[in-house]
Order: sequence, then C-alpha cells, then structure tokens
Amino acid sequence: MATKLGQSLGDLVTRSPAAARVFERVGIDYCCRGNRTLAEAADEAGVDAATLADELDGLEQTADDDWPSLAPADLADDIVATHHAYLRDELPLLTELAAKVERVHGARHPELANVHTLVEMLRADLEPHLDKEEQVLFPAIRALLADGPRAFAFGAVTNPIRMMTVEHEQVAEIFDALRRATDDYHVPTDACASYRSLYERLPALEHDTHVHIHKENHVLFPAAVEAAEPSTSDSGG
Repeated sequence: MATKLGQSLGDLVTRSPAAARVFERVGIDYCCRGNRTLAEAADEAGVDAATLADELDGLEQTADDDWPSLAPADLADDIVATHHAYLRDELPLLTELAAKVERVHGARHPELANVHTLVEMLRADLEPHLDKEEQVLFPAIRALLADGPRAFAFGAVTNPIRMMTVEHEQVAEIFDALRRATDDYHVPTDACASYRSLYERLPALEHDTHVHIHKENHVLFPAAVEAAEPSTSDSGG
C-alpha cells in the first residue's frame, strides 16, 4: 500500500485504467494534475488515502481498459477513433440540448443560461483542438515514432504539445465550472426527460474527456518527447 500511496495518479491510471473511475467518483483530477502522488491528491480531496489505495487494489479491468498495451502510434489512432469521434458526434447534440433545456426551463432555473454558455464554450474550445491534433500534432508524432528526431515547420514537437496541454487545462476549468453551475449535475424534481438527459450526458462527456486527456498528457506526449530526443549513438556518446 505504501508504494501505491507514493505513485503518481498518472502512473496509477496508466497501469490500471479502471482507477480513473475511482478518482472521478471522489473528485480527484488525474489528467491535468496527474503528477501528484495518491497520498497528496487524497489529502487535498479530503479522503482517506489508505482506503482509496485498498479500493484501487481490488479493481477489475474491463475490455475498454486495454489501451495501455498499445504502441504509441496505435494509441494516437485509438484516441482519434474513440475520443475524437465521440466528441465530434456529441458536442453538437449537447449544444442543441442545452439550448432547448434553457428555453423550456430557464425561467425557473436561471443557472441553465450559464450551463448553455459553458457547453458552447466546450464546443468552441474542443473542436479546433481536435483539428490541431489530427492535422498537425499527431502526424508529427507518428513521423517521430517512425523515423526518429527530425525538424518540423513549427519547430520542436514540444511546442504544439505545450499548447495542447494548456488547452487541456482550459477544458478542465470549463468542466469544473459546469459542476458548480449544475450542483454536480443534480437533477431537479421538475426536470423533463431532456433536462435529465443533459445532466446525464454531461458527466459522461467529462469522464471521457478526462480519460482522453490522460492518454495524451501521461502516455502519448511523453512518448513523443522521448522520440524527439537524439539517441546516445547519434550524439556520439
């Protein structure tokens, strides 16, 4: 247990992807703040670290948890096919749904105007982000993994990685604001089916995006940075 308490959240989720569901439940950020140890994160969240470690020890993996075995280039393909495709389908639908729910229930629930605005912000942030990854960063990463260090028009691969990481943090802040605006997606008693659907689909989107960001920040991007480094033999060492 002591070893697990000293491990980073990012490493724990990479070794056992089911851990993400545990961290989501207790409100621990393992993607943008995944460099913290389990002990540090538990202390900040006000939960018992030993109990959390015991729960992680008892986790069972599912078929969706096999992505850590993928090679980095295959992981990039998995991210596009799984997370990017989901976002491209879901974000337009959620934007329309948030507008509908605000229109019908906004008079009794004024917070829905903020919810609608935040969903629009998510879409405005994420859709161009996906384009930049698919058109610029991921092709560069695949080239590095296939051919080794090379020059790009944008300079070092760390430049777009740094930009994508900052954008990940901005998206995480929007989700935090959504949780505050919705009282952690609490469905009021007068909610219609559309209202309930919105408050069920938003946390599902949040969870998927957290896993998506984890795969990039803690697995794919470090592999790209490592591939961009000249090897010892290349440097004459």
